[in-house]
Amino acid sequence: MKSPFRPDKPPDAKLLNNHRPLIRSLERRKLIRGGISLGALAMLTGCNFEKPASVEAGLRKMSAFNDGVQAFIFDPNKLAPTYPASMVLKPPEFNAYYDIEDVKPVDGKTWRLELSGLITDKAPWTIAQINALPQQNEVIRHICVEGWDYIGEWSGVPLRTFLARVGADTRAKYVNFLTADSYPSSIDMATALHPQTLLATKYAGETLPAPFGYPLRLRTSTKLGYKNPKWITAIEVTNTFRPGYWEKQGFSWFGGI
Repeated sequence: MKSPFRPDKPPDAKLLNNHRPLIRSLERRKLIRGGISLGALAMLTGCNFEKPASVEAGLRKMSAFNDGVQAFIFDPNKLAPTYPASMVLKPPEFNAYYDIEDVKPVDGKTWRLELSGLITDKAPWTIAQINALPQQNEVIRHICVEGWDYIGEWSGVPLRTFLARVGADTRAKYVNFLTADSYPSSIDMATALHPQTLLATKYAGETLPAPFGYPLRLRTSTKLGYKNPKWITAIEVTNTFRPGYWEKQGFSWFGGI
């Protein structure tokens, strides 16, 4: 039986050759997994295959559709698996597009968490104030979009607890993050309110080392690694969509596991 997804008239095979550098680039950026088939190219209805920008625009539309599907099926109350402390990797894996020696440490004494958007109390927070809030510990799996993973133990204040404390409007769509290394990110409100989403300040019971996000990073059990920004400097609650650094490079915005 013929697959309903197979086109009646396959596109010219030279399309793959003409656009092979673009396809490889998109594969590296994880817009697609496992390569583009002729059938997948045929699904890009309305694209001008002679123009790479048109192909990429079509793929971005497909990625946006995928984001919507992931958001629709996301269960905000389903917990990710947890693990025994004996499985925790110490130290955790360092993941960034620069060497660990290039990390610029944040001065915790002068650091302040700035707040903006749909938040009642926008006064900045110190790390001491954050540590004084009720803390939660999670031993969960970190999964990188590149295919590797590890078990980590993260401690901090649940993001939903912090949002409630500052009077954030949880009917808003997005929570945006600015970071000291200029890699902004954003997540949906449902993920922000998930029971296992933390503003983490510790790893394996100790203060976060500088390379892993000191003094504050996001740690969520339901997203791929690049959706967990480190060295957070500001949080915004908003209905305005602001793609993060990696989304602008072609990565999926929802980034669900």
